[in-house]
Amino acid sequence: MPHLFVDISAHGFGHLAQTAPVLEALVDLLPDLRLTIRTGLPLTQLQQRIAHLFSHIEAASDVSFLMHDAVRVDRDASAAAYRNCHADWPARVAREANELERMAPDLVLANISALPLAGAQRAGLPAIALCSLNWADQFAFLFAGADWADPIRRQLHEAYAGADFFLRCVPAAPMPALANVRDLPPIARTGQSDRAVLAGRLGVQSGQRMVLVGMGGIDFALPIAHWPCNDELLWLVREPLPVARPDVVCYRDLGWHFSDVLASVDAVVTKPGYGMFVESAAVGTPVLFLRREDWPEQDALIDWLCREAVCGEIDAASFERGDLHAALHRLWRAPRRRVAANGAAAAAAILAENLRPGRRSA
Repeated sequence: MPHLFVDISAHGFGHLAQTAPVLEALVDLLPDLRLTIRTGLPLTQLQQRIAHLFSHIEAASDVSFLMHDAVRVDRDASAAAYRNCHADWPARVAREANELERMAPDLVLANISALPLAGAQRAGLPAIALCSLNWADQFAFLFAGADWADPIRRQLHEAYAGADFFLRCVPAAPMPALANVRDLPPIARTGQSDRAVLAGRLGVQSGQRMVLVGMGGIDFALPIAHWPCNDELLWLVREPLPVARPDVVCYRDLGWHFSDVLASVDAVVTKPGYGMFVESAAVGTPVLFLRREDWPEQDALIDWLCREAVCGEIDAASFERGDLHAALHRLWRAPRRRVAANGAAAAAAILAENLRPGRRSA
């Protein structure tokens, strides 16, 4: 029985949105797969996305970046966290290697913590990274020129460069410094659209449009409570507002898979993020987006979405005021387009080939 150890970053839900379809496709190839997943994400999120039985380790192995909110990086807190984490990096890698040796997986998959990749390299275990970005390049962007930063950047880079492969799913940030990159088509769970049923559950009136508003898995204080009411629009949010409004409903307790909600609404308002962008494009849901601060990956995501799907950009002032009506109507006048998001099968084939029991990196 092949054993795969998977580490999934808890920096939002996009890393899970990339990894889960790959694991589902891999189980189709290897039904007896033994799966161990380590992540700081809630178990309920994992269970919604991954049907196969797995062992769960509730822990986060990467610092990633600490955020003021979903669109603003807290540079000072992130710098302090990285300096603390890497002050004893060799010892952390040694402990990780010991833990991996104890679990004895046939393959390590990381999206995209550097620690399990470095630990696997030390333990002589094969390891593969999967993501549309890597923390080494993001770190270099945020802390370029800082006299303390380059040793940490090198440690992160060496972990990624030492993996057997870095599976880079499109749309993705460029990674010119990594020689082990293999590009994959977009990866997403393609949601099932049932607008009529969703509209019925929510009591949508004739002629009313449903618009999902969400900033991914990182906290963000939506200003929606102060937006003007518009009888034409029904806003869907994950968490209920402190004060109820007739034009705002919470989708969290519907019992629907998020991808199916996304496929059934008329538009989504969000920030640039892999999961939301690609899952929307896969089902043809128009996207209205608000740019992030300090996040270079967004350029590749936005360029791709503008080329492949129906989308538009709003500025922060318009978002704060709720001045979205005209922008949404521009999206709805455009013909819908859908993107083939079939990279999971390609990734699963590579993982299956490398899940030979007893295999060790050269």
